[in-house]
Parts: sequence; structure tokens; C-alpha cells
Amino acid sequence: MAHLKILETGLDSFRTLYPLLATVAAYLVGSLSFAVIVSRAMGLNDPRTYGSKNPGATNVLRSGSKAAAIVTLLLDALKGWLPVVLVKWFGAPYGLGDGTVAFVGLAAFLGHLFPVFFRFVGGKGVATALGVLVGISAWLGLAAGGIWLLVAVVFRFSSLASLAAAVLAPVVYVLGDGGPWLMDRSILVAVITMSALLVWRHTENISRLVQGKESRLGRKK
Repeated sequence: MAHLKILETGLDSFRTLYPLLATVAAYLVGSLSFAVIVSRAMGLNDPRTYGSKNPGATNVLRSGSKAAAIVTLLLDALKGWLPVVLVKWFGAPYGLGDGTVAFVGLAAFLGHLFPVFFRFVGGKGVATALGVLVGISAWLGLAAGGIWLLVAVVFRFSSLASLAAAVLAPVVYVLGDGGPWLMDRSILVAVITMSALLVWRHTENISRLVQGKESRLGRKK
């Protein structure tokens, strides 16, 4: 019986590591820079060497390959969505709740921004953040994507669309999840953190927008 209790104690201690293991795994998945990987696979130039030098779908589009840009966009979104939904679908028996959902979503996003596999130099994280939002809630992701699309179509600036979606995403989450008393605070903190980091990553774009020098969608630099 004593040995059984020791074993149970050891297993309980190991279970406490599950949130940490899930978070690390999400960061590693997020560190896969698909802009670089897809460009190499399709024989295109490294997106870090032209245009904005940002390894993201918008810059890959400047290579002239719409197919590469679409594949990059989908995979970057997928790596944000997948860790979140895996925790939501299968995490309960392992004690993984909304707090872990928030951590893995943020970790996947940070992996894209600071990828360990690419010397911690990553993209701006728009597609990955969208994937995280869709994983958290389909309506939240659709609302953020709708805001991006509307602003992009009207003004033809990807950066402006991304900024608008980033700023409004926390507001949409609060309003759509029953107000500040019913929503999950850890997820709200994760969404606000991603939004703040997205704005920070677009500092140069904001400057170019103010100066009227920002490139419009569909135009090569």
C-alpha cells in the first residue's frame, strides 16, 4: 500500500506539469515559420530578403505567388488554432482548463513572433493570432476576421486592417461572452496581450501609414 501511495503521489506531481508541457509544445508549434518553409518548398525567395522582410503571408504575396501566400496564411492560422482546440477537446481529463487554453494560445502566438527554430526572428503574428481566436471561439475569430476583411477591402492596407482587428478583438470578446462578469479572465488577458503585441509589431507600419508611405495590398514593394 505504501508503494501504491508513493506511485499515486508521483503521478499527481507529474499531472501538475501537464499545463507547462502543453504550453511548451504550443510554443514549439508556433515557432514553425511557414512563410520561410513554404517559400523554400515552392522554390521562392526567402521572404526575409525582400519587401517588408517580414516572414508572413502578406509579404509572401509580394513574391507574386498567390498560392504560396494562401498556404502560408492557412498554416500560420492552423498552428495557432490547433494547440487551443486540442486542449479544449482533450484537456479536461488531465486538468487542463481555460487557464491552459489561454497559455497555449499565447505561447503559439509568441512562438510565431520569436521562433526558436529561426533565431527568434519571426513575423507579426496576425494569422496565428486569428487562429488562436478561432480556437477560443468561432464567433470571436469570425468577428476579428470580418473586421480585418472589411478594413482591408475599404482601405487596401493590410497593416491598418490588422491593427483594427487587434484593437477591437478584446472588446468583441468581452461583449460577446456575456460581459465582464461572465467571461474567462485568463483568456481575456491572453487576447489583450496578443492585441498589444500586434500593435507593437506594427509600429513601423503605423509610422508609414501616418506618412502616407505604406504599401497597399496587391502592390509589390
